[in-house]
Amino acid sequence: MSHESYDDTYIRGILNTVKTIAMVGVSAKDSRPSYFAFKYLLERGYRMIPVNPGLADKDLLGQKAYARLADIPEPVDMVDIFRASAFVLPIVEEALKMQPRPRVVWMQLGIRNDARRRSPNRTASRW
Repeated sequence: MSHESYDDTYIRGILNTVKTIAMVGVSAKDSRPSYFAFKYLLERGYRMIPVNPGLADKDLLGQKAYARLADIPEPVDMVDIFRASAFVLPIVEEALKMQPRPRVVWMQLGIRNDARRRSPNRTASRW
């Protein structure tokens, strides 16, 4: 499978399997894509958990924000990462330590780590 683009059926299939989504890097600025995506998913009935150190212990659209994934006191089905490629690896590693482990780690198109992708020990197919 190419990870340069996904058809709507594939994306819908993923979204039909998750209920709770932790969004890392979400912004409180309503002009940012992460804010729009967070609000969109929240309005469609997903349990959304904002993760951003600058928003920790505040509310975003009525949802309590956390500084990092490890601070979330409930299981999450998907971790959605809105960060640049250079910042993704530690977030993925933190997500993989969560118990229970999220079923999906989602990154925006174009976010990649080519060095990790070539590693024979990689744990995520999108790398």
